[in-house]
Amino acid sequence: MTILHWHYPTEIMVGEGISQQLPDYCLSNGIQRPLIVTDPYLAQTATLTSLLQHCQRDELSAAIFSDISGNPTGRQVELGIDACIKRHHDGIIAVGGGSSMDAAKAIALVARQAQDLWAFEDIGDNWRQANPEDILPVIALPTTAGTGSEVGRAAVITNEETKVKKIIFHPQMLPQQVFLDPMLTLNLPPDLTAATGMDALSHNLEAFCSPNYHPMAESIALEGIRLCQLYLPISHADGSNLQARTQMLIASTMGATAFQKGLGAMHALAHSLGARYNKHHGLLNAILMPYVLCANQRYLNEKMTRLGRYLNLKQPDFMGVLNWILHLRETLNIPNTLADIGLDNSEIELIGMMSQQDAAAASNPIHLTAEQYETIYQHALDGTLDL
Repeated sequence: MTILHWHYPTEIMVGEGISQQLPDYCLSNGIQRPLIVTDPYLAQTATLTSLLQHCQRDELSAAIFSDISGNPTGRQVELGIDACIKRHHDGIIAVGGGSSMDAAKAIALVARQAQDLWAFEDIGDNWRQANPEDILPVIALPTTAGTGSEVGRAAVITNEETKVKKIIFHPQMLPQQVFLDPMLTLNLPPDLTAATGMDALSHNLEAFCSPNYHPMAESIALEGIRLCQLYLPISHADGSNLQARTQMLIASTMGATAFQKGLGAMHALAHSLGARYNKHHGLLNAILMPYVLCANQRYLNEKMTRLGRYLNLKQPDFMGVLNWILHLRETLNIPNTLADIGLDNSEIELIGMMSQQDAAAASNPIHLTAEQYETIYQHALDGTLDL
């Protein structure tokens, strides 16, 4: 029998106001000088001000680093490392969406290592070069329900020179504590609620569709899709609904737990387009979703029937699932095509090549060629559903 190697996530606390336990957790785990890594917008909000003051009242010497973009770059990670070293921080608190989470985990990994960031690209056993004793602990407080990076052992960082997204990996990048507090997501506007929620759906959906064998992850993905079906439209329509916000945080965490089974062409294309054009990752996945499903259709009929039945769709088959996704996108005001967000086919051959080489491509139901990725990209530009 083939040897299988499975990992499941870390300690997670869920509930309204649970983030107030952050200072006590830091102190009880020997973290006295945490660096809070977030984005420029969140750094100016009352939420971050309150969190920082709460930490300082409990005698934590905390500081904020917020030079993070929507697609974090190697240079931004380097600046975070400089801040971490200069102030002698002994732990990282990641607050925000996937960009903040990924940057925070990369800073925690590299800050005390002899090697630079790119030495830990997820190729072979590169991660073994790190001294595990020098990896800083990470605590995660997501403010969006999308990437699930709070339970991931990797970070996606853009190399500015090559304009390629690289996966940085080490098992100890996994945050040791996660606080899922819906109160932190209440200020998320409808458009970002939609884009990040569709990102959570894309993780669960591609994990479910991956041909790799991982029955635990597949089961988690199936329930994660159902939670998105029920609660994403509610959280989009009524951002103050704490039950919906909580369930979407859980669905997001489930998606990132499940995608150790694999992702696919959605993410291969989204990684490539995000690196070239700096577009929102979740929005790219949301737009690409139906076009990638159509490209994979002949390999997905059995799984789509199972999914359709689990979601209690009137038409429990591939077309039923596709129509549900199209209707969901319309409900959430997701653009129908990539052209709607300003993309064109001027670099279509490069996008095809980058996507075919992306790590996520390996677990797509079909091993697509660069030319086939070009075709999917063109379909997503002009709105062609190739059934």
